Amino acid sequence: MEEIMKDAAEVKAEAAEEGKGEIKEAAAEKPAAEIGTTETMEDYSKELEASFRTIKEGDVLSGSVIDVNEEGVTLDLNYYASGVIKAADMSKDPSFSILADVHVGDVVEAVVVKKDDGAGNIQLSRVEAADVLGWDKVQKYLDEKTVLTVKVAEVVNKGVVAFLEGIRGFIPASHLALSYVEDLNTFTGKELEVHVITVEKEKKKLVLSAREVLKEKEAEKLNHKIAMVVPGSVMEGKVESIMPYGAFVDLGDGLSGLVHVSQISQKRIKTPSEVLKEGDTVKVKVLNTNNNKISLSIKAVADTAEAETVVEDKLAAKYSSKESIGTSLGDLLKGIKLS
Repeated sequence: MEEIMKDAAEVKAEAAEEGKGEIKEAAAEKPAAEIGTTETMEDYSKELEASFRTIKEGDVLSGSVIDVNEEGVTLDLNYYASGVIKAADMSKDPSFSILADVHVGDVVEAVVVKKDDGAGNIQLSRVEAADVLGWDKVQKYLDEKTVLTVKVAEVVNKGVVAFLEGIRGFIPASHLALSYVEDLNTFTGKELEVHVITVEKEKKKLVLSAREVLKEKEAEKLNHKIAMVVPGSVMEGKVESIMPYGAFVDLGDGLSGLVHVSQISQKRIKTPSEVLKEGDTVKVKVLNTNNNKISLSIKAVADTAEAETVVEDKLAAKYSSKESIGTSLGDLLKGIKLS
């Protein structure tokens, strides 16, 4: 037994000298099923994949940022060589700051400019990637009417410039807000939510609009207000405009409804102007709010008022009759003496 133990010790010592001692110990301490053979294969699979991978100039690669400095960015490409992007090749946006806008862990897409930059790295360009990938992305944003956030880089003639997917986009002054913009400089450095409204790759033309997004938000707010209006309720408003087919009434809080010509008067009229003028204060009854439009009636309020008047008259007559009967009985009883 002692000889066997001695032989085992000698084998172990020889294995240690060859740099395999730790593996032998792990194998002796754990069953074969628990040895990390699967993990070992996973570790090597990435290296095997990299060994068969061919990279050439013009390829678009995606990598994770592992280092950022003023000179540029270093990417992990899951390849034997790292990828590097010079600061000048990161963006054309004048407001872009490599230290502020890029962080370790960010995933960046870029085009291969050189397979070897002289230091064993693959030189990439994010600016060139915009020409390869950017136009496809902005076209998709246009097709899907995507709401995007951009930052105004500078003021130019009749508008401002903002970059989207590395592409220079133009926002006309008329598309910056819902109302007229007096000073475009107030938008410099401001973030805006925009829609892509024009994409012309051949002409390098990209046009964005903040007004379209603002209009959609205003429409959503208005539709919510309309949804809160209860059909059958009576409201007061002012006639804001008269059309051949009816009159629009301002109900306040940004709400407006249409009184069709047939709902204006109990009498038949040809045009609303026969009985209404702009600025008139009217009481209206809400008929419905279908399709986010408020349909009103002045005639229905008059009908209701007339019905209420008839009821009031009947009640007045009823109580007046009782009162007179009571008075007559009283008069009769006055002459009767009870002993």
